[in-house]
Order: sequence, then structure tokens, then C-alpha cells
Amino acid sequence: MTSTTTELIPAPLTAASPAAGAGFVLDAGTVIDAGPGTEGTARWLRGVLGAVTGLTLPPGSGADGGALRLRIRPEEAARLGPEGYTLHVDGAAVTLHGGGPAGVFWGAQTLRQLLGPDAFRRAPLAPGRRWTVPGTAVEDAPRFRWRGLMLDVARHFTPKEGVLRYLDLMAAHKLNVFHFHLTDDQGWRVEIERYPKLTETGSWRPRTKFGHRASPLWDEKPHGGHYTQDDIREIVAYAAERHISVVPEIDVPGHSQAAIAAYPELGNTDVIDTTALSVWDTWGVSPNVLAPTDNTLRFYEGVFEELLEIFPADAAAFSAFIHVGGDECPKDQWKQSPAAQARIKELGLADEDALQSWFIRHLDGWLTARGRRLIGWDEILEGGLADNAAVASWRGYRGGIAAARAGHDVVMCPEQYVYLDHRQAADPDEPVPIGFVRTLEDVYRFEPVPPELDARQAGHVLGAQANLWTEVMENHARVDYQAFPRLAAFAEVAWSRLPAPAERDFAGFERRMAAHYRRLDALGVDYRPPSGPRPWQRRPGVPGRPLDGPPPKR
Repeated sequence: MTSTTTELIPAPLTAASPAAGAGFVLDAGTVIDAGPGTEGTARWLRGVLGAVTGLTLPPGSGADGGALRLRIRPEEAARLGPEGYTLHVDGAAVTLHGGGPAGVFWGAQTLRQLLGPDAFRRAPLAPGRRWTVPGTAVEDAPRFRWRGLMLDVARHFTPKEGVLRYLDLMAAHKLNVFHFHLTDDQGWRVEIERYPKLTETGSWRPRTKFGHRASPLWDEKPHGGHYTQDDIREIVAYAAERHISVVPEIDVPGHSQAAIAAYPELGNTDVIDTTALSVWDTWGVSPNVLAPTDNTLRFYEGVFEELLEIFPADAAAFSAFIHVGGDECPKDQWKQSPAAQARIKELGLADEDALQSWFIRHLDGWLTARGRRLIGWDEILEGGLADNAAVASWRGYRGGIAAARAGHDVVMCPEQYVYLDHRQAADPDEPVPIGFVRTLEDVYRFEPVPPELDARQAGHVLGAQANLWTEVMENHARVDYQAFPRLAAFAEVAWSRLPAPAERDFAGFERRMAAHYRRLDALGVDYRPPSGPRPWQRRPGVPGRPLDGPPPKR
């Protein structure tokens, strides 16, 4: 059974059946005719479709048989942009024209969906099966340039293979920015050769809180893991092949207890005995933050020097960005620290918020001098925003509105809509319920551009991002459960040109999800079924922190 254009997710701009209506049959004579710049997509198609159909799909012109024709066309770039594409299928050929290499790749993702859910498997179910692409004409382009997913690997580590798997899942949903949250109080996950203790000490903790931080339960086995620099290079290359930019996050000056446990001199040694600190084993916001000293800045410049080498800025749209966190930095230790207070006086700053701004501004200047761009959570607005910085607006829309009005680029990721760690229903069987109820429909009605912005200001909204914080997600199955199916709804919000939230056809989206659940099944995604959690997805007796009522709108 083949899929139809009415089942595509995210929804394209237009999709129609040609007058002839004839589909294209993949068979032993089918070749891939790849024009210049499309070779990467040809390799990807040959890999995924060859695996499931058993066909070789060799290079060729199609003179002796049907062809999948891949081309980059300047006219498509002018009309639809570099990520736009047109896909025409009839009995003679599949013709895919993209505005650029990324556009061809996204069109190939649509082609895979048209072949039906079994096209998402890794081996043939029935050798000799007839594979038909239904006749269609699709025209498509994304609404937003930044269509992101943040994965927190600091709270619970995701091994390299799990990261590669999520890059494939992102590509299948036309998401193109992977925000890689690599460090926090609970773990440091990236090898820095000049500072080996960051992973020797900082990458593991002796035990882990099970459930919300108020839970009395503990997992008493050590937890940890990190990526070598070669692991990172592999992840970045794998993402680039799928036209995904990787934006790493090294959190400063808060959320840094793992780094301080590894190198105690980074902390406020005149306030506490930092040599007694270990990697944090519970959740929340640690009071132990970086000391605002020149030595700390030099240390992190060393970290970023290595980071820039393994996360190069290349042709990928957003690969120049480096995320520095900047969120949830308690100022109590700075208020108590004679050294911090002396630094405030020396710099002529107003207060501790301005001291954090000085810290972030320094890194902004350092990154800018090296051709990179800083992005941080919306707390970096406090005390004054760094000149070249972009803002990820997570505490509602207010930070993003303020930043856009000031002429700064913004990624909208308000927690009340797109924090996928929030619970999906008020059902008592919902596993470790955190935060507000955010249903599939709630995510589908998320609007990234606030109405308060005029057209010029709205132009600073690069796009949107969904965030997966993993405090209560101890393995990939739990991550899957929280991410899906809501990530499919988010992908449509970020890609498709939907009407205003109240006017969106959620019933139609649910109908298309019926086919999409079968794709997720084929991909082995442990999603939340529409009927509620399966027995093995529940976590009875593990306390969460549910918040009642509707979340704040702003």
C-alpha cells in the first residue's frame, strides 16, 4: 500500500495529483540521475531506499528505464529559496528540483514518505515487492530558517548512536538545527584535551535522583559518559550530510558545578570550599557558579578554542553559532564574594546582573573575533545584551520580543509550548509528570511570531525550537515518549505555512498522523499513543512535579 500526498508531514505548500495520475514504479531498471550538487542526496536515497527495496538504484541517465532525477535549479532558489523544492511524479520519472542541496534533500524526504510507512524500515519485508510512488506534483518550502531540536545529554547521557538516531529522526521531519546541550551541573560530555579532568571527573556522578528533585528515590549506580572529539566530528559530519547544523552549548556562568568539581579554582573559592564539590546528583539550579575572574575567562577561551575546531563553521546555515547558556545563574555567591564585589567595582558595574552581562559580553567579543556568533537563553538580556548576540527565548515570549525590538535575532522556544519534558495529559498514568499539560494539539497551535512585533521586528525571528530536558528521561525510550508525537506537530509548525493558531486544522493533522504513526513504528520510535501510555511506559510511584491549570500565555 502506498502513501498519498494527503498524508505528508509536515504539510507542503501545494500537492496535487497530475492529470494522468500514473505512479512511478521502482524496479531493477531504476537509476538515480544526480546533477551537480545533489550527490549527497543521491547517496542517501541509494542507502535508505536500496536497503528497504533491495534495488541497487545505480547512477545513470534513465535512457533505458525510469529515473529519479535530482537537479538544483536557480529558478527554484529565486522562487522558493535554497531549501525549497518541487517534486513531480508520473509514470516515466520522478523529477526533483531544489533551490539548493538542502532543498533537494528535503524533497527526497517527501519522496520517502510517498512510498509508504514501510519505506522507513531498514530491510525488505518481502523480496520482489512492487514499490510505487503515487503520481503527484508537490511544491514546497519552509516558513522558518531555524527549525530546531535541543537535546540535553548532560542530565542523562545519550550515547553517540542515540544522537545519530535523533539526527535521522530530525531529518525525517525536515528539522535542520540540532542544539547539543553538552554541559551542566550534572555532567560534562565533551572531551577537551587541554583540560582532561572535565571528562575524567566531570562526566560522571556517583548516583542520580529518580524523579523530580523532591522525590525520595535514588538510582544508586554511577551515571556518566562523554563524547571524544572524534565522536563529535562524526556527529557533525553525519548531521551535515542531512543538512542539519549542530549548535553546541557550553553553559556559563551558571549550571557549571561539573566543571567546578573537575577544576575547583573555577568556583568562588573565597565563599565555599570548592574542592569538596562533586558532580551534582540531583536536579534544579545549583548555587555553585563560576567565579568572574580573568583565570576563568582564560579557561573557557581554551575550551572554546577546541570547540571551534570540532564544530567548524561551514556552509551549514547556522553552524557559526555557539550557545553559552547564560540562564539560571544564582548571584548569591557573587554577592558574598569579596573578589566578585571587587571586580564589580573595578569594572564600574551596577550590580551582579551587570557582572553576568560583562562575562557574556566578553565571550561574545571573543567569538565574534573568530567569525562565530553567540546565542544564549533569554537571561543574557539582564544587565545588557551583548552586541552580536542572539537570544533563545524560553521564559515565554517576553525575552524574544525585547530582543527582536532591539534588533537582535531570536529563536522562539517558550517553555509553555515547546518544552517537551512537560507532561502530555493529566492522566495519573503519565510517567513522571512534569510541568503543565501540553497536548499534541497545544503544540500544533504554537505560533512562533508574537503579534506584538511589527514586520521589521518579526524578521529577527529566525525560527523556533523544541527542547528536551532529560532530568526525568533516563533512556532513549523515555526521550522518545516525551518527544513523539509532539515533535511531528512542532515540525509542521516550523516548516509549513499554517493559518493563525485558532484556524489550524488539527483534525486534519490527526488524520495524517494515522499514517505517520506507522512511519514511527517502522523507525522504532517509542512514542506516546493517542490513547495514553502503554503499560511499560508508565513510572508508577515515581514523583513528578505537575503544574495545574493553563500555562501563562506570555
